[in-house]
Amino acid sequence: MENTKYIHLLYVPTMACNLACRYCYLEDETKDHYREMQPLDTLQFAVEKFRNSGAKPFNISLHGGEVTTLPTEEFRRLIRFISDYYEENREELTEAGFRVGRPHIKTNLYDLDRHLDTIRDYEVSISGSLDLPLSLHESYRVTKGGEGTLQRILRNIELLRELPGKKKVSATLFREHYEHLDEIVRDIRYLHENTPLDMNDFNFMIGFDYNSGGMLHPMSGKEQVDLFRRMHEEFEGTELEEGLKGAWFNEFGPEYCTNCDDCGDKFFLLEKNGDIYSCVRGQKHEEFYYGNIYRDSVEDIFETAHSKIIAAHRTQDFSEDCGKCGWLYLCKTGCPFVKNVYHDGKSYTCELQKELYKSRGYEYRPDPETIYSYVRNMRPEVMEKYLPEAQVPEEEADTSLISIIRQDPRLAGIYDSHAFVLCVNGEDHALESQILKQVREFVYLADGVSVKLYIRRDILDLESPYPQNNSLYMMLLSGDTITYGDEGRTKQAHLMTHQIYKGVLEKMPSDREGWYCVELGGILGMYKDVLSKENPNNLFFTTADLRDVHYQKQKANAYYHIQAINLPFQNIEFYYLDLSEEEEE
Repeated sequence: MENTKYIHLLYVPTMACNLACRYCYLEDETKDHYREMQPLDTLQFAVEKFRNSGAKPFNISLHGGEVTTLPTEEFRRLIRFISDYYEENREELTEAGFRVGRPHIKTNLYDLDRHLDTIRDYEVSISGSLDLPLSLHESYRVTKGGEGTLQRILRNIELLRELPGKKKVSATLFREHYEHLDEIVRDIRYLHENTPLDMNDFNFMIGFDYNSGGMLHPMSGKEQVDLFRRMHEEFEGTELEEGLKGAWFNEFGPEYCTNCDDCGDKFFLLEKNGDIYSCVRGQKHEEFYYGNIYRDSVEDIFETAHSKIIAAHRTQDFSEDCGKCGWLYLCKTGCPFVKNVYHDGKSYTCELQKELYKSRGYEYRPDPETIYSYVRNMRPEVMEKYLPEAQVPEEEADTSLISIIRQDPRLAGIYDSHAFVLCVNGEDHALESQILKQVREFVYLADGVSVKLYIRRDILDLESPYPQNNSLYMMLLSGDTITYGDEGRTKQAHLMTHQIYKGVLEKMPSDREGWYCVELGGILGMYKDVLSKENPNNLFFTTADLRDVHYQKQKANAYYHIQAINLPFQNIEFYYLDLSEEEEE
């Protein structure tokens, strides 16, 4: 569990669909081009390949196309596999903090009646889609033959009444739907009172201008806010207040995929042919294609996902409005796919999100450090512009270094005296920050001496938004001094900086559980001719992300800057003995 990467996996067992919705994001792709392939084979292969590479789905949901177009036995085999997977991994996933549910499908509900036995037997959770108001449903959701669908879908919903699993629906709203708010309110009440659907678990989704051919138009920010307020007026204090203040608008809250720094770190959509995309929005778009599970390594797929999502965010300029917004830490500027549809660096539901955050009592954080923490990770090209000004604490505050460290938990890893252990010929030396040490410690190194560095595994995760991009950061300083910089400071000469990324550390053998291990003898041997022969040399250890935290704190706090002007990281001082010279003498 300790090193497992947990992912959310959407699986598309067929691209075929029985409907021709006017705003389908897949357009003309809703055909099964791989009929000869068994859908279960790909899912089994992918889950096993992920597992062998240290990744595990905490959620497997079936999407489409339309999953209910599958033959009944193929559908049943898929559901059985997912159900068994959850049972086999329930304890681990629960301990890792994930809620393990039942098999889940996203469906248009049109052919649901073909699979009722499987849905009953495995308590399948159903998320259906409707158009609200119902009077507009058949204007936009018809079969490929142009026939209406509403009555058949309502009959299928009624068939769910005696089934045990969760039953919910969602509705995507455009301006054309918004213009019928009275009807939408009435239909929500109708579905709640007259169908087995759980309308407290209903979801609103806001359509964006993509491919409806001008038939549908996106709601404005003002209209989105008006929708939100109208629903509150109608449903606060009713049986549906729980949904109103929860699931109905959760897509726009901070828990949703669109509010991630990098959704490419967790969310993946897998098609039956093995192709992997970001999600249903990015499906069939090259900019959001991550690779193929049959052809590419999991490591390459994850790296491509990370780089493509970062690139998608950075295609659009970082909005100055976002750089001043105290909701940035929740919003993260929204979905990268939709931002590129609109050619706008801001979320297309920006105004609605602000309304939601305020109504749910989230803290507004316009402070420069909070904004900078996002910019540093996601928009480094403008990072300097948002660098916080150095702040001197109030005079009455305790400004000692120890007090500053205690007040700022982000500094903890930098000064953790249990994070790094240097083992020299079998003898351990726990490394401390040089500026907190009470006693200097020296070791003697030479060719042939065993020098191992042990790194506590969790230290690579501290203050790291993307741990796989983090690295062990080593600095080697000579005992001989040199004068640096405009201020003419005399200090130890810097000989080497060496980084080892987390993915490499994970592949290095270690004889201590819970610790990475790096053999340092070969690295140090490369520099033995430039080490000081008279004075103790210095080795410092930290991580790349903790090093960034240190320099951010220096810029933000003058007292910290003064007291931590010298390298504060865990260190060891050593003399390097050239035994060959001693033997000659």
